[in-house]
Parts: sequence; structure tokens; C-alpha cells
Amino acid sequence: MALSTIERERQWNLPNLLTYGRMVAVPAVAGCLFAPDDFRMRWLALAIFTVAGITDFFDGYLARAWNQQSSLGRMLDPIADKLLVAASLLMLVADGSVTSWSIWAAIVILCREILVSGLREFLAELRVSVPVTKVAKWKTTAQLAAVGFLIAGPAGERVLPGTLNIGLVLLWIAAVLTLYTGWDYMKAGFRPMAE
Repeated sequence: MALSTIERERQWNLPNLLTYGRMVAVPAVAGCLFAPDDFRMRWLALAIFTVAGITDFFDGYLARAWNQQSSLGRMLDPIADKLLVAASLLMLVADGSVTSWSIWAAIVILCREILVSGLREFLAELRVSVPVTKVAKWKTTAQLAAVGFLIAGPAGERVLPGTLNIGLVLLWIAAVLTLYTGWDYMKAGFRPMAE
């Protein structure tokens, strides 16, 4: 089925371009974190991650403000967020920034994101919408802040001692909020499944 001119134009509007940029940031951040013990690459990873995190706010805000919402944008926006956080967490576990019991916080976050993605797809087929709550926004903010501190990691310790500990505390806060919001999605999914 051919796309109309309006639909094609909406694919390339500024909010969608910001989302595409966030997806491009995923391998860029992972590549910087893959560099062996290079503090400059840590700062570069943090800069890319921070800009990507800021675009998470602006793509949705601009799409609503300029009436440029599109089905492609609604689909890609949460995917871009999940890819950015998941890839960063995997790299942080691999490089030893997240270790021991804190790996469980990362596992909770990753498992919830996969579960909610599948549940959203199931609910979309049933035409059941689950609105984003304030707690879900706090969860995303806590995740982005935690990952940001952890990306700074050893480089950040030189500027702000305790950077890694702040990141790990925020990671656990994000994991708790993740469980809470995941339960909200599960409750929303149980009703149509029961029916």
C-alpha cells in the first residue's frame, strides 16, 4: 500500500528526526563505551547519551505542539528509548560499572521493557490503549539519570567522587519504579485477557 504525500512528509518531520537520531545514538554510545579505559570516550559517550535523552522530551513535546504526531513516531519513540537504555546497561555490565547485586536492577529493567513491549503490542490488537502515567515518566527520568552517572563512571569520579554510587542508587530507584509501572501494564492487560 502506497503512502500518501502527507504520511511521507510526517515520516521526516522534526519530531521523527529526533527519534531517528536517538536510534543512531545507540551504537554511538555503545562504541564509545567499548573503547578500553579511555576517559575521553566516556565523556563523549555521556555527551551523546545526554543529547539523546533530551531529544526524548522534545520529540513528543514538538509532535503535540506542532500537531505532527504520526503512527511511525508513536511506534518508534518507545523503541528508541528502550534500545538506548538497554544497550547502555549491557555495555555497563560488560565493562564492570554495574556489578554484583546491581546487575539484578539492570535485569529487572530489561525484562520489564521486553514484557511491556509485548503487552503493548497485544493490547494494540485489542484496541486497548494504556496511557503513559506520571510514574512512568519518573521511571524513564530515573533510568536516564542512572545510566548517565554510570556512563560517566570512572571519568566522573575524578570530577565528582561517588559518581558510580549515585548511578547505582538511581539504578535501584529506577528498578523499583520499573516494577511498579510494569504492574500497571499487567493490570491493564489482565482485564481484556479475562474477557
